[in-house]
Amino acid sequence: MRNYAQGGRGGGPRFARPTEKAHDFWPTVIRLFKYMRRDKWGVVISIIIAAVSVILSVRAPKILGQATTIIFDGVLDAKKTHHIQIDMPAVEKVLLTVGIIYAISALFSVTQQWIMTKIAQRTVYQLRQEFKAKMTRLPIAYYDSHSNGDVMSRLVNDMDNISSTLNTAMIQILTSALTFVGVSYFMLTISWELALVAFISVPLSVGFVRLIAPKAQRYFMRQQTMLGLLNDQIEETFAGHTVVKTFNQEAPMIERFDKRNADYYKAAWKAQFVSTLVFPTMRFVNNLDYLAMAVIGGLKVATGSINLGDVQAMLQYTNQFSQPITQIANLSNTIQATVASAERIFEVLDADEMVDTTGMPDIQTADIISFDQVSFQYVPDQPLMADYSLSVEPGQMVALVGPTGAGKSTVINLLERFYDTNGGAIRFHGRDTRNLSRSELREHFAMVLQDTWLFTGTIRENIRYGKLDASDADVENAAKMAYADEFIHTLPEGYDTILNESASNISQGQRQLLTIARAFLADPEVLILDEATSSVDTRTEQQIQTAMGNLLNGRTSFVVAHRLSTIRNADQILVMQHGAIVENGTHDSLLASGGVYADLYNSQFASSL
Repeated sequence: MRNYAQGGRGGGPRFARPTEKAHDFWPTVIRLFKYMRRDKWGVVISIIIAAVSVILSVRAPKILGQATTIIFDGVLDAKKTHHIQIDMPAVEKVLLTVGIIYAISALFSVTQQWIMTKIAQRTVYQLRQEFKAKMTRLPIAYYDSHSNGDVMSRLVNDMDNISSTLNTAMIQILTSALTFVGVSYFMLTISWELALVAFISVPLSVGFVRLIAPKAQRYFMRQQTMLGLLNDQIEETFAGHTVVKTFNQEAPMIERFDKRNADYYKAAWKAQFVSTLVFPTMRFVNNLDYLAMAVIGGLKVATGSINLGDVQAMLQYTNQFSQPITQIANLSNTIQATVASAERIFEVLDADEMVDTTGMPDIQTADIISFDQVSFQYVPDQPLMADYSLSVEPGQMVALVGPTGAGKSTVINLLERFYDTNGGAIRFHGRDTRNLSRSELREHFAMVLQDTWLFTGTIRENIRYGKLDASDADVENAAKMAYADEFIHTLPEGYDTILNESASNISQGQRQLLTIARAFLADPEVLILDEATSSVDTRTEQQIQTAMGNLLNGRTSFVVAHRLSTIRNADQILVMQHGAIVENGTHDSLLASGGVYADLYNSQFASSL
C-alpha cells in the first residue's frame, strides 16, 4: 500500500537523510549485554565450565614438563653411567594424565560453546523481535526520513553481525580472558623472574590495541553506513528495473551504483586494514617475548637454577600467554563492526515513537467526519494547512482535487492518523480521533490506492488481508464484486495462484482489481480511493465504477481525484490550493461559478469540447 505520508504526488515533504552521529563504545557494549540478563544463570554456568576447561588446559604444560625433566635427567645420568636409563613408566603416566586432561578440557569446551551459542542466538532473537515491534510503533515520519534499504540493512546485516559476534567472538573473548589468568598463575608458580619477562609485553600489546581500536571503530561505523546506502541503491534499482530499461537509464544507474560501491569499498578497506594491523603487531611483540624467554630460560638451565622441563613449560605458556591477547586484538575488527551495528540498531530502538495525545472533548454531531479549524505542518515554521474546516455527513462522497502539492494527500494522512494535527481537531462521529487508538480508528477505514501493494502469497491470502477471518466464500464473493473473479479463474491455480515478489506475474490492472476486492471484503465504514481505476482498461473501469457504486451506497468515501470525470456525482468537491480549501460545492455548481475547478475541468476536456 502506498505510503501517503511520503507525500504522494506532492502532499508531503521530502526529508533529508539523517546525519551520522558519534556514539560511545562501552555504553553500547553494556547495553547489548543487558539483553542477556534473562540467561544470566546460563552465562554463569558457562563461565564455570569454561573456567574448568581452561584450568585443565593450562595445567597440562606444567605436567608435560615433568616428562621432559624425566627424560633430560635420564640423559644426564647416562653421562655418568654410560647407560641411558629413562623411567618410561613415569613418562607414560605423565603422558596419559595429560591426554585425559586435554580430553576433559575439550569436552567442557564443547559444552560451554553449546550453552553460549543458545544464549547468543536467543539474545539476537529477542533483539530482532524488539526491533520489529519498534518498527510498528514508529511514526510515518520516520519512514519518510529513512530509506527502505537503510532499514533493511539494519534489520538484516547489522543483526547478522551481532549474531556472529555473540555466537563466536564472545566465547573466544571469555575463554581468552580465563586462559590469560590461568597461564599467568602457573607461570608465577614456576618462576616469577621468567613470568616477569612475559608480563612486560602486556602493556605494549594493550597500548597498540588502544591506539588502533578507536580508529577502527570510526571506520567500521562508516562502513556500515555505506553498506546501508548501497543496499538502498540496489533495492531501488531492482524495484524500478522496468522504468530504468524503458527510459534507457541503465548507464546512469550503473554509474550511481559504481559510486556507492566505490564509497563502500573505500570505507571497508580502511576499516579492515586498520583493524588487521593489530595482528602482525601483536605477533611481533610475542616473538620478542618468546626469544627473551628462550635465552633467559636457557641461561637459568645452564646455571642449574631451573630444570629444562620447567623452561619447556614456560615456553609453551609464553605462546598461550600471548594467544589470548592476540585473539582479542585480532577480534577487534569483528568487535568494532559489531559495536557499530549495535549502535545503528539502538538508534532505531531509541527513535521517537508515535505519541498518543489527548484530544478535545467529544461533541454531539450528525457528521461522520469533521475537521474543526485544523492546522498542520510537516516541518516547523513551514505551515501547510491553517484553519481547515470540513463537515462530512454519513454516506457522502467527498472528492479532493487540486494541483500537485495542494494538500490532498495530507488530508488522508490526517484522517488515518499517519500524522496528528498541530492545531484544531478531526472528529469521527463527534469524537476527537486523538481520543481513539490508531488501530481502533483504522478499523473503520479502508484504502484503495493507485500504487498497488500485494505480498508474496496466494491470491486468496492477498484478498483476505482486508479481513483475516473471512471465509473462502466471502473472499470469492468480494472478488466477484470487484470483477476480479473472471481473470482469477483463468490462472492455472485460480485463487491459490502464488504471487511472486511485487506480484509481477500478473498485470498492473489485475493487481488493481485485487486491491479493490480487498476493500470490498473489509466492508469499511469510510472508504478512501486514490484514482483506484487508473490502471485498468475502459471496459473494466466501467465495471468497477458500477461495483463501486454498490460499495459506496450508504458508505462515506474520500476520493483523491485527478480525472475529474470520475467525480461528477460527488456530494462535495473540495478544491484545494496550498493546503486550504478555495472552493467547495458540487460538480455543476463549481462549473457554473467559473473558478479554479472550472479551469481544471476545462483544461482536461478542452480537446473534446
